[in-house]
Amino acid sequence: MDPALKAPPPRFALAVTALAPVVPQLLGTAFNIWYNLAVVGPLLGNEALKTRFLQTCIVYNAVVYPVALYLWLRQVFSLGPVVRTLHGGREPDAAALLKARRGTINLPWRIAEISGAAWLLCVPVFLISLGAAGSLDRQLLWHLPISFLVSAFISVTNSFFLVELASHWGLFPVLFRDARADLTPGGRALSLRGRGLLWAISAGICPIGSLLLLSFAPPAPGTDPAWFAVFVGTVGVAFGLCTALMISRLVSEPIDQLRAAAQGVSEGRLDANVDLRRADEFGLLIAEFNHMLHELREKERLRQTFGLHVGRKTAEQILARDPGLSGVEQLITIMFVDIRSFTQRTANLPPGETVRMLNEFLRVMVDVVETRHNGIINKFLGDGFMALFGIGADATHHSDEALTTGRDLLSALEELNRSSIREGREATAIGIGIHTGAAIVGSIGSPERLEFTAIGSAVNIASRIEGLTKTVQRSLLLTEATAQHLLDKTALEELPPQSVRGVDRPMRVYSLRDTSRSDGSP
Repeated sequence: MDPALKAPPPRFALAVTALAPVVPQLLGTAFNIWYNLAVVGPLLGNEALKTRFLQTCIVYNAVVYPVALYLWLRQVFSLGPVVRTLHGGREPDAAALLKARRGTINLPWRIAEISGAAWLLCVPVFLISLGAAGSLDRQLLWHLPISFLVSAFISVTNSFFLVELASHWGLFPVLFRDARADLTPGGRALSLRGRGLLWAISAGICPIGSLLLLSFAPPAPGTDPAWFAVFVGTVGVAFGLCTALMISRLVSEPIDQLRAAAQGVSEGRLDANVDLRRADEFGLLIAEFNHMLHELREKERLRQTFGLHVGRKTAEQILARDPGLSGVEQLITIMFVDIRSFTQRTANLPPGETVRMLNEFLRVMVDVVETRHNGIINKFLGDGFMALFGIGADATHHSDEALTTGRDLLSALEELNRSSIREGREATAIGIGIHTGAAIVGSIGSPERLEFTAIGSAVNIASRIEGLTKTVQRSLLLTEATAQHLLDKTALEELPPQSVRGVDRPMRVYSLRDTSRSDGSP
């Protein structure tokens, strides 16, 4: 599914992103005001300074909050036109799209800059305002700035991660549906090390710093210092836990998806893309993982297509061996199968009918050789094919397997012929030649074009034995070399020795008993 279709409506996504930092900022401000009134208040000394402090708080927040909110909303809603255009299925201007993508990645930094500046500005404003109202305690000069810095860091950190979560949820699926966020020019995503450092400061240093300040400040009137310290520490830990939960969500989500996808790959499922867009290190990991899955799918598609063209078992043998120009000498059994008088039968047939008839025949033959037996159809030879038996470490008794295959081919052809006769078509007759001998099995050709095959005199003899089937009027012939390797020879009938081209002396050949009409003809 298109990621843009799974994203929330643009107005809702922008509103959630815009409101994300409001809660931590309000909570941070409220906690800081209460903390300073309770802890820093005694350092102010007189009611005039306390009144000036409250007045400064009211005026400062009344001025700074609207300004900061305006700057932030302007930054967020400037993304609206591009987001709405993409959500509607249209393509925006390339420059505007790049600017929006960069701005979305940098949104957490923008809220950090705006809110951080507002918090840091508190230090000179409050010190100047209080200094104008009277003399200040020396402890106040460092106690007040530190309290602002602690509150600022906690508020800014929580705002940063909330904005990041909101933008990942509502904006990234639309803006980065067909692009990698981690490759966006000008995008500055926080690294995993940076997240860990922020969490350590927010959850550890800031609460501890607040407690340390209490030990240097005079006790607040009407409060129990121990319980007050417990309350301050609890609030600090609560903010730290919120930061930890957000970081955990930002880190665990991609890890969980990558783990699930990796497990799917280990189980053979290659369709488990990680549909998550990130601009940090996870973005790179996810993109590379998805690229790996794409490559695996392409290789699987190539393997399947390759297997269709050369045969599944042949493909497995090629992939299991050295794909270079090499071969291994093996004792194998070679079978040649050919349709009798195919040229004459198809002379007056349309090409489409010829191909259909040949495909129907080969479909049955391939099923017998490769599915029902341990053979490999190495190549199609027009109106026939060459099959190999005995290739592979687990191949045993390949001569028996080849003979059994030949008998099953004749039986399957009889069934095919009965169907042909019922449809008013002529029956098909075949010749099968089988020979066992040593051959070089492997890839031959050039570095640019290879073919997996068997080469040697054994292959030539098998081909010529198939040709003899026409001479002796038998559908299946096998040589003495094959007969010698059979476990059971009772089904064989020895024929007179036959002259074979390329062989010095006549060869002893065998056929199946009572097979004079087992060539598939009715």
